[in-house]
Amino acid sequence: MTRRLAEVAKKVGVSEATVSRVLNGKAGVSEATREAVLTALDVLGYERPTQLRGERARLVGLVLPELQNPIFPAFAEVVGGALAQQGFTPVLCTRTVGGISEADYLDLLLQQQVSGVVFAGGLYTQTGVVHEHYLRLVERRLPTVLVNAAADHWDFPRVSCDDTIAVEQALGHLRALGHQRIGLVVGPADHMPSIRKLEAFRAAGGELVEHTMHSLEGGHAAALKLVRQDVTGIICGSDPLALGAIRAARRAGRRVPQDVSVVGYDDSALMTCVDPPLTTVRQPIEAMGRAAVELLVSQIEGAAVATGELLFEPELVVRSSTGRVGVPVT
Repeated sequence: MTRRLAEVAKKVGVSEATVSRVLNGKAGVSEATREAVLTALDVLGYERPTQLRGERARLVGLVLPELQNPIFPAFAEVVGGALAQQGFTPVLCTRTVGGISEADYLDLLLQQQVSGVVFAGGLYTQTGVVHEHYLRLVERRLPTVLVNAAADHWDFPRVSCDDTIAVEQALGHLRALGHQRIGLVVGPADHMPSIRKLEAFRAAGGELVEHTMHSLEGGHAAALKLVRQDVTGIICGSDPLALGAIRAARRAGRRVPQDVSVVGYDDSALMTCVDPPLTTVRQPIEAMGRAAVELLVSQIEGAAVATGELLFEPELVVRSSTGRVGVPVT
């Protein structure tokens, strides 16, 4: 108890006696200070005294890494609609470089007494790193679902697209078109979904791999290295990476798909409108988003929910960015 008083007092910047008055429901404390103390309890992971516990708000945090990749706004739309049907309101939290961190967003969500949190593309995808804000969720038993986690060490229900099948579909398509020298462009080496794609690529005999940041510019830089190694096919870990690969091929004097075929991943918005329309592996975002909400609501309602991973099968969507080796496109 003494340690709790000291930590909360330090966090808020008040005396331990003030914290004690708040916890015991005593008078003589301003409403602002009282709220600050209760918020500090939440942030530090301490249970509120029984008489100070309120019902959780019917708010659900939706934490995304970015909005530049169209797949994340699409996922937010699906989850938001499914939550609304269940009577919940999503609170969208998007990380920005140099801005509010994922841990900071979690602090804010806890202050709002949210009923649960859905994470997509979160920091949990990093291997070898323990992010303590996830541990706080475990300790508080706050209903939580991770999307595309590929992280067996986190004790949360997880919804993912099957990266292994995605790579197998892309490889099978390119090889059926006669491609033998095929490269893979994926995210950082410590990114678990990228690791899964890499493992599937290696298992199928693939050798040429480039890691990069998840952006069009990253795709351009990585694909340029592969083009210089005379690949005729490139499989990418996202659609933005694939668009960067197309740009790299053209700037190297190669035509797409006559000289280099490119396959993306996600089937995000407007991939039919790029030049050429992108062949890609579609994530079943609608089904995955609804499944994530069902798992979350079940937890909120007190049902027992398995903490394993629910895998969804992707679908290869063939468009004009892939073609047979050496065959002109008419």
